[in-house]
Amino acid sequence: MPELPPPITVVGIGADGWPGLSTAGRAALRAAEVVVGGPRQLDLLPRDEVAAERVPWPSPLRPAVPGLFAAHADRRVAVLASGDPMFYGIGRTLAETVGAGRLRVLPHPSSVSHACARLGWPLESTEVVSLVGRPLDTLALALNPGRRLLVLSADAATPAAVAGLLTTRGYGAARLRVLEQLGGPAERRLDGTADGWPHPPGDPLNVIAVDLGDGPRNSLVPGLPDAAYESDGQLTKRHVRAATLAALAPSPGELLWDVGGGSGSIAVEWLRAHRDCQAVSIERDPVRAERIARNAAALGVPRLRVVTGPAPAALAELPAPDAVFIGGGLTATGLLDSCWAALRPGGRLVANTVTLESEALLTEWYRRHGGELVKLAVAHAVPVGGFTGWRQAMPVTQWSAVKPNTPQENAS
Repeated sequence: MPELPPPITVVGIGADGWPGLSTAGRAALRAAEVVVGGPRQLDLLPRDEVAAERVPWPSPLRPAVPGLFAAHADRRVAVLASGDPMFYGIGRTLAETVGAGRLRVLPHPSSVSHACARLGWPLESTEVVSLVGRPLDTLALALNPGRRLLVLSADAATPAAVAGLLTTRGYGAARLRVLEQLGGPAERRLDGTADGWPHPPGDPLNVIAVDLGDGPRNSLVPGLPDAAYESDGQLTKRHVRAATLAALAPSPGELLWDVGGGSGSIAVEWLRAHRDCQAVSIERDPVRAERIARNAAALGVPRLRVVTGPAPAALAELPAPDAVFIGGGLTATGLLDSCWAALRPGGRLVANTVTLESEALLTEWYRRHGGELVKLAVAHAVPVGGFTGWRQAMPVTQWSAVKPNTPQENAS
């Protein structure tokens, strides 16, 4: 049997540096022949205690990780990580690239644990939002009256940026406390409100505690008001959208194709269902594609990927989906076939239409593959002179089906 490479020891370190490390963490660093970390972390190690070669992380980091550790395969390697390596840290990247079985992780209290200890906030009910390597609009999804948030900053400019976003979105009275260098000798706290944030950029190593107070409600379930979306009319309306998301049944980690994105509402509300959900919106019109991206950012899911191009051609290079929604272009040659073929076994396909031609197509697919074929009709109360009557929206035919886990013969 080939000899296994030595384990990689991942040592969490805080702003308190070497004095704050556990006995096991110090021993691992003393024994290492190579220590890998960020320049700030490497500078925390005393030269008279750690004699190992010091290697700063390359940039871009993730693609370089396998080669970096291959180059030191026969040496004892330790990695420095901020706080808890497995909480928004380098530990996840290492587990995904070199394998979790090769890691020995020695965690340190995270900045979130330190922050909750300082504030007296219960950790289990405090929502954490990371803005490290993520767009600022990611924060929007977490905004709701009375909530407490801890925001992991990207740099010294993040507190002011967060204050600006909160003010823009109706939370100008929110209380902000910026906690710098938590656990270290230079620990400092800055206080203020979002709409009058008075402090210039300080230490880049900071966490922002946000007491939101009063502000606009942010519903967590599908069926947001139509007015929440910028639209040219190509929008799956609220009640039909809620029924469509129910049929798509998002689950954490799953990928949706939103084909014929229009205003992007189905993909946006799929992503809002869970932070690990993924979605691609495919829209042939460049103006609408840009609008979809704006809607995604405004509603707190800027991670939505927008592909501009006609389907089915634009689908060719996309990763296989767990669910597909077709909201437009059903009669395009080969579209339904391409989506069904790409769908993972056990995945869901949902298609909506208001035209007789597309309805006939969905009826045929229902005959061949089963599933559910339903007609959704919504009427709204409107003034009729001095009285009130019903105004019927165009009925929507919806076909939904689950792809079998094993090949299935088409019905003849």
